[in-house]
Amino acid sequence: MDLNKHFTDSGILRNELRVGVVSTVTAQGVKINLAHAGDVSGSYINGARYGRGEVGELLLIEGQQTISLGRLTEVCLPDRDRSELSQDFNGASQIDAIGFVQLLGSINIEHLKIQAGVSSYPRLGDRVFSAPSEFISALPELMNGGITDENNSKITIELGEVTGETGSKIRVTPEKLFGRHCAILGSTGGGKSWTTAKIIEECSKYKNSKVIILDATSEYRSLNSKYTEHYHLGDPIHKHPKSKEVCIPPTDFVESDFIAMFDPAGKVQGPKLREAIKSLRLVMLAPEIFPDGYIKKINEPKEHYRLALRKNNNAKLVDDPSQPFNISMLNKQIQEECCYPEDFKKTGRLWGGEDGSVAFCSSLFTRILSVTHSESLKSVFNVKPSVEKLSEVLDSFFEGELTVLRLCLSDVSYQFYAREVLANVVGRKLLSLARSEKFRDKPVLAIIDEAHNFLGKRIGSEDHSAKLDSFEIIAKEGRKYGLNICLATQRPRDITEGVLSQMGTLLVHRLTNDRDREVVERACGEIDRSSASFLPNLKQGEVALIGVDFPIPMTIQMDKPLNPPESDGPSFQKIWE
Repeated sequence: MDLNKHFTDSGILRNELRVGVVSTVTAQGVKINLAHAGDVSGSYINGARYGRGEVGELLLIEGQQTISLGRLTEVCLPDRDRSELSQDFNGASQIDAIGFVQLLGSINIEHLKIQAGVSSYPRLGDRVFSAPSEFISALPELMNGGITDENNSKITIELGEVTGETGSKIRVTPEKLFGRHCAILGSTGGGKSWTTAKIIEECSKYKNSKVIILDATSEYRSLNSKYTEHYHLGDPIHKHPKSKEVCIPPTDFVESDFIAMFDPAGKVQGPKLREAIKSLRLVMLAPEIFPDGYIKKINEPKEHYRLALRKNNNAKLVDDPSQPFNISMLNKQIQEECCYPEDFKKTGRLWGGEDGSVAFCSSLFTRILSVTHSESLKSVFNVKPSVEKLSEVLDSFFEGELTVLRLCLSDVSYQFYAREVLANVVGRKLLSLARSEKFRDKPVLAIIDEAHNFLGKRIGSEDHSAKLDSFEIIAKEGRKYGLNICLATQRPRDITEGVLSQMGTLLVHRLTNDRDREVVERACGEIDRSSASFLPNLKQGEVALIGVDFPIPMTIQMDKPLNPPESDGPSFQKIWE
């Protein structure tokens, strides 16, 4: 739409959309006398419906310096006039109704740029109009800088229509939607998955876009394979016909991941496990010195160990938590670590004999075997040689032409914290690529479905716990490297406020839990209690667009995606028939 020409020809204050006049002005808002409150229904003008005095409607208040933009939050009658309403009221008579308007922002009269806050308050008697549907649909662009030519962006994400029968589409630039990260929030059944699928479809229209989605429940297997590469961990029950298996080898893990999964107990198992991992790293760095694949220590000389440490700066590399090692030899190496640091003669040349701690580590041996042979982690420890590795898949995706990479985690259970750890490994991998300037020329959007299961988690026992914080770090520093995230969750209260406050844009569906709404209010300063009061009443597929670049909360009816996610439950009508 050519905003400049359209609003120059018709303007935004139109006599046919007049609602009433200002009767009271306060610092919190204004009261208006509604001229059409007694009408049976709203008005249809140029194919669009206008309530002209309905709660939730956006209104324009004509001022001498600026135009004020507000939302009608309450409509009532003076106590003396309530008796005029009866059950057979037909709307023919005039009603002296009062409307309460919350002021949202000010509009520059010259170029229609909208800014949050009130630059000048209305005066008594100022006229009030319904906001034209074309004006409402243009709010994202007008909040960016008005109707000047340089603000008419070509690359936009089409979300849906302005709530109501307007037919006006809402389009947002990717910079404003994802530039400061994005979160899609909403209770079950509110349309959160449809919104996510719609955004993915819109991003896929542009050949240089790159979107990665972590699909926790396999509901996005319906994404079109023309622009989507489908991969899965393990063997999901429901998968796309063209989906391929991918593995995350132990070399992508760091020390804290293993310690959290193996969960060493007491004061003995933890140090022995760490020392064994350090020794196996040294074996990997100097395999010619340790042909058996592990370091023999009990009553053995230290000569070979010291020689390996002095070689090629290995003394520093063995302390690197990301340095790989052969996990299949871990139990054997832990047994060798159960020795005294020196022999009884204190010569310094030999390790000592067994110190009796092997018995204390017996439960650790069992846990290591359970984890490495677990079905939940078969995509890590029991992988066929023909299966592609995660790093290979990411490299081919970033170099290829397809725009969406879907990674299905539905077969990965929560046993041994498998799902949380694997998702964190993926996030760490993306962060590592971002820090190496991989995404500077081709930004990447990572969409995390069911984000409350992955973010802000701390796993393992108290003595050896590990925080899964890769996506939190991305939220704090990823955007400067070209890596942005979009969180989708039905439990905002389980996302740490530090992460949620980093989300520059919120797409909020219906939220019925008061704690969820309080979290949204605290995380986003652009929404106040009056705006949040509408959130429980949003209908399915309706979303409130809130954010740093959208200081005026907007209500949008999201368009149905071309390939809706498979998120519906079983149909009792068909099954029980």
